[in-house]
Amino acid sequence: MIEIEVPGRGTYRLKHLVLDVNGTIALGGQLVEGVTWRLAELRRSVEVHMLTADTRGRQQVIDAQLGLQATRITPGLSLKEATQKASFVRELGGETVCAVGNGANDAEMLSEAALAIAVLGEEGLAVETLSAADVVVPHINAGLDLLLNPLRLVATLRI
Repeated sequence: MIEIEVPGRGTYRLKHLVLDVNGTIALGGQLVEGVTWRLAELRRSVEVHMLTADTRGRQQVIDAQLGLQATRITPGLSLKEATQKASFVRELGGETVCAVGNGANDAEMLSEAALAIAVLGEEGLAVETLSAADVVVPHINAGLDLLLNPLRLVATLRI
């Protein structure tokens, strides 16, 4: 568990890290450089989950690279994907989840999570997801680094 006390906001007790794949930890079906070792470090403290519709058809490769098994969501209408992602976070217990994403279908998931990180990466950031975020980062590695170095997160979120 990652426990982060943020003045004015309370204490986050994070047991789960839920990640969107395409556009967040991977670009064009390839893992973003630096994600693998950061997730290996985070797995010492939290359970890492990936959610994907496997748009690029490369999730099996990404799973093998990370030593994880992504949860597949039904592709199609963004609304259906968004509902599936939000339900996944609720089932884990949203108060123990940090969710990370960039697409419009990630906004509901971020809204359900105790801590929501939006990634403004090369694929952009949907306005809905921006509005649902507690923190916006310029790159996935910056977001993961906030969890690896929680005092950075405290400095950003304290009131």
